[in-house]
Amino acid sequence: MPAADPVLDTDVPAAAAGPPAEAVGPLVRGVGVLRRLTEAGGTLSPSALERATGLARSTVDRITATLARMDHVRLDGRDVVLAPRVMELGNSYLAALRLPALLGARADALADELDESVSLAVADLDGIRFIHQATRRRALSVSFRIGDLLPAERTGPGPLFATEWTEPDWARWRDRRSADPHDTAFPALPPRQTPAADDTPLPSFPARVERAREDGWALDDQLIEPGLVAVSVPVRDPYTGRPVCVASVVSHTSRHSAAGLRTSLLPRLRTAVAAMECDLRTAPVPEPGPPPSGLAAWTTASKHELGRDFVESLARGLTVLTAFGAGRSALPLTEVARATGLSRATARRALLTHEHLGLVAAGPDRSFALTPRVLDLGFPSFSRTTLPRLAEPRLRALADALHEPTALAVLTPDGREIQYTAGAGTSRVLTVHITVGARLPAAATSLGRVLLADASPAFPEVRAQGYALADEELESGLRSVAVPVRDRTGTAVAAVCVATHTARRTLESCVHDVLPALRTTADRLQADLHTASRFTPVPPA
Repeated sequence: MPAADPVLDTDVPAAAAGPPAEAVGPLVRGVGVLRRLTEAGGTLSPSALERATGLARSTVDRITATLARMDHVRLDGRDVVLAPRVMELGNSYLAALRLPALLGARADALADELDESVSLAVADLDGIRFIHQATRRRALSVSFRIGDLLPAERTGPGPLFATEWTEPDWARWRDRRSADPHDTAFPALPPRQTPAADDTPLPSFPARVERAREDGWALDDQLIEPGLVAVSVPVRDPYTGRPVCVASVVSHTSRHSAAGLRTSLLPRLRTAVAAMECDLRTAPVPEPGPPPSGLAAWTTASKHELGRDFVESLARGLTVLTAFGAGRSALPLTEVARATGLSRATARRALLTHEHLGLVAAGPDRSFALTPRVLDLGFPSFSRTTLPRLAEPRLRALADALHEPTALAVLTPDGREIQYTAGAGTSRVLTVHITVGARLPAAATSLGRVLLADASPAFPEVRAQGYALADEELESGLRSVAVPVRDRTGTAVAAVCVATHTARRTLESCVHDVLPALRTTADRLQADLHTASRFTPVPPA
């Protein structure tokens, strides 16, 4: 791939020197497509992807077909839309990092104690990237997501990380500010209206770094946007003393002034950080989880099935990122090849490509580790998703396949009713109309029976068979079948159903023809939920 390709030139600083000779061109282009989709909020048309990446339409079509086969995107009419499974890439980084799993509960508890948002962030070159968010749900609240990247100089964590910068780090920071004075490379931020030079009203960043070095904490006094304030404290490695992440309490000026954060919130933040550092010191060495299996065979089979529309080198290159995880934070080439089932040569070329793109860093011991930049690949788009949002495309596909309406529902807190939270209709003249938000008696519906059977001794037959039928009990002529949707603990948090008219389907048809497709949809939705909720909560409604 020529070095002049826009996808290469705009993604990482090293791109100016061009890719290494052994770089996998289709992998570079595929990563560029995922990044452009992420920057656009998760949805772009193929023609918009052409313009954003500079790639030919035929290349865009082959890349998106491959990503769709991997369930990283779905092709929705004229649009290419990121799909929840793309979060597996970011999950690999967060699992390998361990910090969200070790420290996330402390951050959540502090947010509950203070009734303020709390975040954890790591350094990403001359920026900071969020790895955990405990956000207060208010009309006026912080909207940053896990995976969002911010410039170091406009944050509280930035000066704390910059206390460790070397002269090349400062040179990179100055070059970036000179090349991008309006911070257009940070899509999570509103663009600057004035250049970010040190003679603007913004405080001098080097001066803030020296102050952070002296104080051991830092403030963000409306550096991101008016009204937003934060206080930040580093969480230090118990063995090296260097910051592994920074914890921040975030508020707004109607609740706390920046100066007030120091007296009202900083002491409790420091107490929480001390507990986090104790957790790091006492955490056991993690047991390596099972690596992905059968990936090389799957990509080969997909290539045989789809032919030239499946870009095997792209699929194999992305699977290399999933070789990392809990207990597998740094891997030599041999282990990456073994985990993915790829040859050493194929794994090596993929790792070199990812290193060029900033997704992988090579260590002095000839091992490789993922970098925070992996979170650029679709993760922010889903880090604040809900179960209804995950369900909508699945329900629509099922309704289109069966020509029957489908719905997702949850139990109300008292367990007496169900509430519809998502649905998909059909174009039939006689159809079931499902209104999101509507409530019905739980015991009279298939959706409610499935959920009640999971939560109580009620309906033991439903619990044993794993589905529920409702036959004209709520309304004459209305027949439905439902199955549960379970979270990562195995608890049924919602249910999905297909509704029909008695004249269209018998009870036997509901069981033999509808139920298998319904179960497949529920399984796929559960897989989406398990992926999306691994490091971020997914509300069921």
